[in-house]
Amino acid sequence: MSQTSASAPVVEMRGITIEFPGVRALDGVDLTLRPGEVHALMGENGAGKSTMIKALTGVYQIDAGTIRVDGAEHRFHGTAQAQVAGISTVYQEVNLCANLSVAENVMLGHEVRVGPFINWPATRRKAREHLALLNLDIDPSSQLGSHSIAVQQLCSIARAMVVQAKVLILDEPTSSLDKAEVAELFTVIRSLRDQGVAILFVSHFLEQVYEISDRMTILRNGKFVGEHLTRELPRLELISQMLGRAGDELAAIEAGAQRVAREDDESRTPLMTALGLGRNGSIEPVDLELFAGEIVGFAGLLGSGRTELARLLYGADKSDSGTLSYAGEPIRSAAPLASLKSGVAYSTEDRKKEGIIADLTVRENIALAIQANRGAWRRIPAKELDEVVARYMTALNVQPPNPNMLIRNLSGGNQQKVLLARWLATSPKLMILDEPTRGIDIGAKAEIQRLVVELAAQGLSVVFISSELEEVLRLSHRLVVLRDRQKIDELANGPEVTSSTVLEIIAASTTEHEEGAA
Repeated sequence: MSQTSASAPVVEMRGITIEFPGVRALDGVDLTLRPGEVHALMGENGAGKSTMIKALTGVYQIDAGTIRVDGAEHRFHGTAQAQVAGISTVYQEVNLCANLSVAENVMLGHEVRVGPFINWPATRRKAREHLALLNLDIDPSSQLGSHSIAVQQLCSIARAMVVQAKVLILDEPTSSLDKAEVAELFTVIRSLRDQGVAILFVSHFLEQVYEISDRMTILRNGKFVGEHLTRELPRLELISQMLGRAGDELAAIEAGAQRVAREDDESRTPLMTALGLGRNGSIEPVDLELFAGEIVGFAGLLGSGRTELARLLYGADKSDSGTLSYAGEPIRSAAPLASLKSGVAYSTEDRKKEGIIADLTVRENIALAIQANRGAWRRIPAKELDEVVARYMTALNVQPPNPNMLIRNLSGGNQQKVLLARWLATSPKLMILDEPTRGIDIGAKAEIQRLVVELAAQGLSVVFISSELEEVLRLSHRLVVLRDRQKIDELANGPEVTSSTVLEIIAASTTEHEEGAA
C-alpha cells in the first residue's frame, strides 16, 4: 500500500439506495475508496456489487444517499460524466474493437488532432506512451484481435488511464486469464496503485483478493456488511460474512427432502467417469465418478469452477485434457446433442439467456429438448406432445397451468419448473442442475428440492449446484468441494458434515493447500 489509511478518500458513497420495481437492489450501502489502495468489493451473486459500480459510474441513478469525489458531491448521469470526474471502468468482457488497431482502441475519443484531422503517427506515439506505463511493449499499429485476452485486458486499462483516472474499477478482470497472465496484470495493478490511483477490484477468486487488495468492503443481499483491512480479516470470517448463516426458513421441508439412503458398494459401476478432465483458463484437471441414484453437490463460492466443471461434463465446453466416459464407453467428442441422446441433461444457471425462449409458449419451451433429441425432421405428434406437457406441468405444479401462455409472463420459479420439465421429458439418466433454485420464492424452491430427491430415489444421477451451501448439504449424498477453479476435496455427506466443515475446507490457507499439493 503506497498511501496510508489516513489519506483523504477520493470517493465516498454514503447510504446508497437503489430500488427497482418490486426489489431494493441496494439498501443504505457505504463505500470509501482511498488513493493508493486496492479495494476489493466482495459478495456473492446478487449481493449488489454490480449495482454499486453502476451507481458510482452513473449508469443507475440513486434513490437515496450521496456520492462525493474529492470532497465534492456529484450526481452522474452517465459514464461520460463519471470519466470527466476521473472514474474509469474496465469490465469483465473486453469491450474493445478487435478489428481495429491497438492505438485506435487505446486512444478512441482522445486521438491527437490537427484541426479536424487525426494525426495518426502522433496518436500511435501517444498510445505507445500509455502502453509503456503498463510495461506493455507491443506495436500500436497491430490489430488488437491478434493479441491474447490478457494483452487486450491491459489495453482496456491503458484506455481507461488515458483520461488520467483517479479511480479505476476492475470488474472480474482475471476471469479469462491463466496464472501467468494474472501475475502480469497484478504487476500493472500494483504499479498504478503506487502512482496513487484508487483501484476498486471485483473478483470471486479469494486467493487473488488476498494477494492484491489492501482493504475490502463486503455486501450481502444489497446491504453493507462491513469494511476491513484485508490482512486483518481471516478467510473463514470473510466467507461467513459474504454468505451469512443460512436460516431455518426451509426447515419445514426437511422431512420431504431427506437424503436418500444408499449402501456404499465398491463393485457398483459409475454412470459417468471423468479422469483428469480440464480446460485451460477454465478449470484445473478433475477426477470424478457419478453413480445412479446419487446426488452429488458441487460446493464452492462463485468463481470456484462449479459451472465450468458442469459444462465440461455435459460437453457444452470442450475439454483440452483428460478423458470422459459414459456407461463404461469412452466419449470421444463431448457435445450437447450427443450428451442429450445419451441421456445426459443440463439445466443452465442462466435461465433467461441460455434457458427459456421468452417469445415461445410454455408448451413450445418444453418441446425443444424432445425435438432436438429426435431430430429436426421427426415431428412430435400433437397428441403425444400434449400428453407429455400436461404430465410434467402437473407433476411440477407449473402455475398458471396454461401450456399456451408465453413463458416470459410466468414467474421466475415457474420458468425454472418449465426448464426442468423440458429436460425430464427426455427421460434422462443423469441430470446436471446448475442453480435450479436461484431467484425463486421459498415455495417453488421447496417443490424443486423435493423433486430432486424423488428423482434420485427413482435411480436418476443428479449433479446439484447451488451458491446456498445449506441447500447443497441438505440434498447431497456426496460433496465435491471446489475453490479457485480446482477440485480441492471430495467427501461423503453425513451428520458430521456441516457448513462450517465445508467453509473451513474452502477457506484453507494458501500455504496449507500448497503443502498438500506438494
